[in-house]
Amino acid sequence: MQTAKQLSVRLVNKPGRLAEMLGAMAKEKVNFRALAVMNSAERGTVRFVPDDLDAATKVLEKSNISYEVTDVLLADVPNQPGAFRKICERLAAEHLNIDYAYCSFGPGTKGKSGVVAVIKVNDLAKARRVLGVNGTSARRKPVRQLRPRPAPAIRGAE
Repeated sequence: MQTAKQLSVRLVNKPGRLAEMLGAMAKEKVNFRALAVMNSAERGTVRFVPDDLDAATKVLEKSNISYEVTDVLLADVPNQPGAFRKICERLAAEHLNIDYAYCSFGPGTKGKSGVVAVIKVNDLAKARRVLGVNGTSARRKPVRQLRPRPAPAIRGAE
């Protein structure tokens, strides 16, 4: 599991606005690790994780598009039923709220096949501890209860 910087922009909800922004990014060779577009009446929200934050912010500034930068988690999600649910359950068990999440289909953060989930949580540091290195392996092993051994019998103590 990694953390990354996500950019959020609000664009006027008109044909071509998203294509213009994406075209400006492509012209400067900015690639996306993940992207989500949500509609909300007159404006749409575009959230994305660029591979080069500095280049992406320069494109947005040059295009006169305001943006917000947010720290998010990038978690590898195995390509199997219920895998993302398990991540959600582990975060919930530690009282961590998921503000939003979206996925990028393609190679995971370590080149593995599967999905990369972009997750915005209320406590990034705690979520990193809960999810561990790759987002799925930090399950706490139950503590083994040690039982007292019976005292050895002493011969001739009768």
